[in-house]
Amino acid sequence: MKSISLIQFLIEEKRAGHINSELSLLIEVVARACKRISVAVAKGALGGVLGNAGTDNIQGEAQKKLDVISNEILLEANAWGGHLAACASEEMDDPQPIPDAYPKGHHLLLFDPLDGSSNIDVNVSVGTIFSVLLCPDDIDEVRAEHFLQKGTEQVAAGYVVYGPSTLLVLTFGHGVHEFTLDREHGSFVLSRRGMTIPAQTSEFAVNMANQRHWEAPMQRYVGELQAGSTGPRGRDFNMRWVASMVADVHRIVTRGGVFIYPLDARIREQGGKLRLMYEANPMAFIVEQAGGAATTGRERIMGLQPTGLHQRVPVFLGSKDEIEVVTRYHLESDDSRT
Repeated sequence: MKSISLIQFLIEEKRAGHINSELSLLIEVVARACKRISVAVAKGALGGVLGNAGTDNIQGEAQKKLDVISNEILLEANAWGGHLAACASEEMDDPQPIPDAYPKGHHLLLFDPLDGSSNIDVNVSVGTIFSVLLCPDDIDEVRAEHFLQKGTEQVAAGYVVYGPSTLLVLTFGHGVHEFTLDREHGSFVLSRRGMTIPAQTSEFAVNMANQRHWEAPMQRYVGELQAGSTGPRGRDFNMRWVASMVADVHRIVTRGGVFIYPLDARIREQGGKLRLMYEANPMAFIVEQAGGAATTGRERIMGLQPTGLHQRVPVFLGSKDEIEVVTRYHLESDDSRT
């Protein structure tokens, strides 16, 4: 079977009318930047990139050296190509405009440069997540408000896993496709076309250490999973938790399962743990395109109207049947209190 490079795939997508030349270039540039990040991750301690950077990001979280390096790689790569109007990063307070010296494009790029970076020092898979929106017409100066579009407005989304192999998973709204980095030739090659998530699953990913803080419907749902074949679900479930969203979601996109980061008592005021624009929306787009479902436990993630660039939400995504069950439990609980 003849291998298909990412560039060949993008040409196919252009010919099919799924993307334009500018979006194709944007994806090529992001992929090239992620190859550089992959090299930095692979060097580990030998590259002097482990440990904290001594700074905090906008959320007040300690930044790892690789957080800062990955953010700079993506900003630099996307500054000059003429395919972007502006970009926004989980690591920065405000959007980054394209310098005046360079031409500006019609797209907006949002990214989490290094998801799961707390795992870097112990050599666990981490990744990059990105989302692409169209910039509103006739905008002279791009501001944060122009990024606040529903997830349904995304024209592309993807993530890169830096693990035993480096994988790029990508959607333009016409299915989900996986590319593997061929290190000998330095190019991403199509390794799976049209990935699908089975509707049923017996695997779930959640941080059980937070169980005592969860809402009642979440307690009910996980309690039933733990009861296994002797409980109301009538079958056994396995828990898998990497604590790197990219790694956990990739397992689900590959073989099914559910990933849940629910609302709990400690994070209720901030709305949730994960960021809508940088994590929840792009992952929801990918999961839905693979036949899965993604909700906040109460409503579709991609239907939310964002209110802030760093807004947080609860996340329930993966195999459709299980997401429907846990979402129904939350809605039934809400109805019982009214």
